[in-house]
Parts: sequence; C-alpha cells; structure tokens
Amino acid sequence: MQGSLTRIKALIKKEFLTIFKDPKNRALIIMPPILQLFVFAQAITLEVRNIDISVLDFCSTKSSRELVSRFYNSNWFRKVYYPQTIEELKEDIDLKKSQLGIIIHNDFEKKINQRKTAAVLVIADGRQTNSASIASNYISQIIAVYNSELEKKYNLKSAKIDIITRNWFNPNIEYKWFLTVSLIVMLALVLSLLLSSLSIARERELGTFSQLSVSPLSNDEILVGKTIPPLIVAFISSIIITLIIAFVFKVPFSGSIFLYLTATFISLFSIIGIGLFISSISYTQQQAILGVFAFQTPAVLLSGFVSPIEDMPLFFQYISALNPLRYYMLIIKGIYFKAMDVKTVVENLIPLIIIAFLALFIARLTFKLKTSE
Repeated sequence: MQGSLTRIKALIKKEFLTIFKDPKNRALIIMPPILQLFVFAQAITLEVRNIDISVLDFCSTKSSRELVSRFYNSNWFRKVYYPQTIEELKEDIDLKKSQLGIIIHNDFEKKINQRKTAAVLVIADGRQTNSASIASNYISQIIAVYNSELEKKYNLKSAKIDIITRNWFNPNIEYKWFLTVSLIVMLALVLSLLLSSLSIARERELGTFSQLSVSPLSNDEILVGKTIPPLIVAFISSIIITLIIAFVFKVPFSGSIFLYLTATFISLFSIIGIGLFISSISYTQQQAILGVFAFQTPAVLLSGFVSPIEDMPLFFQYISALNPLRYYMLIIKGIYFKAMDVKTVVENLIPLIIIAFLALFIARLTFKLKTSE
C-alpha cells in the first residue's frame, strides 16, 4: 500500500511538472478562464435589446402618438421607423431593417374615446423565434401599461385581469447573474476536459507512453495519477472564478459553501473521467482536442444553459440524463441563488458520481487494452 501511494505521488508530481514547467502552459491555465469570465459576462447576452421597429400609424392622432412615444422611452428599443405603406413595412422586416412592425388602425383614437377596444397589430420576424417572442412580449408590456393608464383616465369599471409579477432568486431579472454563474460551469468544463484529455494522448505523442506502461505503476495507479492534477487545477480555478463573481460582479451567494465546494469537486471529477476516456482512445493531442470539441458542444447544448431541458424533445431529455453538465448546472445555480437543500443536492450528485465512475471504468478498460497492444 505504501509503495503504491509513493508511486502515485511520484506520478502526480510528474503531471504537475508537465503542466506547469512551460511558462506558456502556466499562462494558458491561469489567464484564459479569468479573461473569458470578464469578456463573456460583458459581451454575451441572450437578452433582446436595441430593437428597431417600424410603426405604420394610420391614425396619426394624439393617442396613437402617445403610444408610439412609449417605445422611444423604453430601454429595449433603439430606432423607430415610419413606413408609409404596408409594403414598406414588409420590406423593412424582410431586409431585417426592423425586428418588429406595429400597425395602428385609423379608428384607434375614436374607439378609445368611445370606451371600446382598439386594436394594435404587432408583426414579428419569425425567422428569429426567440428574439421575436421576447420582443413581442416587450410590446405587450408597454401596451398593457398604457392600457392601464387609459382605464384610470376614463374611470373604466369593466372587469379586467390584474397581473402581478414577482421574480424569485433574481428579483430584478439581472441577466448578468444568470450568465456569470453559468460561466462557472462552462469554464470549469473547458479547463478540466482539456487538461485531462491531453494527459495520456500527450504521453503517446511524445513517445513516453511505452515507458510509463513498463514502469512499476499499475494501470489503476496511472489512472489515479492522471486524475488528481487536472482535478486540483480545475477546482482551484473554479474557486477563483466564484470569488470574482461574488466580489467583483456582486452576485450574492445564498447557499452553503461546503455543499458548493463538494458539488464542484464531484462534478469536476465526473468531467475529468470523460476527459480521461477521450485521452485513452486518442493517439495524438490533436485527436484528443477534436474529441473534446465533439463532446463539449452537445454537452453545453443539453445542459439547460441555452434552453430549458423541459422544452427539448423527449429523446434529448433522455440523452441529457447522461450529461454531467446538466446536474452540475442545476446544483451550482440552486446552491448559489436559492440555497438548495442537502437532499436535493445529494439527489443530483448521485448521477454525477455514477457518471464519474462509469467513465473512469471505461477509461481504465480502454487504457488497459491500449497498453497490451
């Protein structure tokens, strides 16, 4: 047992030296995750802002102009164009000059004065389904506020639905909160997967794999020695990113630090297991990097980052059950934003543990087959 620990310790030391001996490697490990955090947090957004709209106002009265002025004063809209005909409005949308078209009919003010329902037609560019839906909702909110003011102005007694919105966990709908916490998962994935996937492939490419296979180290000891260094590096990097998010971006941390660190460690362990499997079937570092890209893109798409898993087709929901990022994303956001309880955390950690050991087991079998070739 003592001899095994000594051999593993020596291999771990060798891995750390391999990772950090080159100044370029040190810079690549430390700087890119932090730079990506700042760049992505500022530059990437799924919000829909700076919307250009075309308004076809057939009414051209005080009431219609007052409604149009609400779009000018909104943070969501940038420019308002005034086409003269429906054909011009259609052309604005066809050429993507405008994302939305609004048609105000010529009886708009007349119906308002008669206490009747006045119609406003909103035309959205369906080629961008997500942005069209969100932008249409913005229009609906502005019209709803305007409608509410008209009801007060004219003392309307008709029954209406009063909508009250409360936002839990992110009261002001700060998109940066969602993005920065999601980046913990994304950047941890990139770093841990890259470091682990290159470890064995690098040995093969440099010609040291045969020396490693005939050394006193067993396959299990090699696997442990290849797992620990990227796990430690990625874990420390995740802690640094979390501290930056909490203290620089001022995103409040709500949950248990112990649960958070435990979940991060186990999640990284499962990702590194997949990275070692990719490395075990790769003969060169280039093949390993291609394997990383082949896994990384679907993993991100099926993690719930881009769209909710519940909105995906049933087949992809089943596939996502094999994706460690799905559980990692859920746990990190749950602990960070709403202090997820221990029971729920454990329920989501169990699949991660299973994925980790399954991936490491397959990597061990593959590694064993490769050493016997």
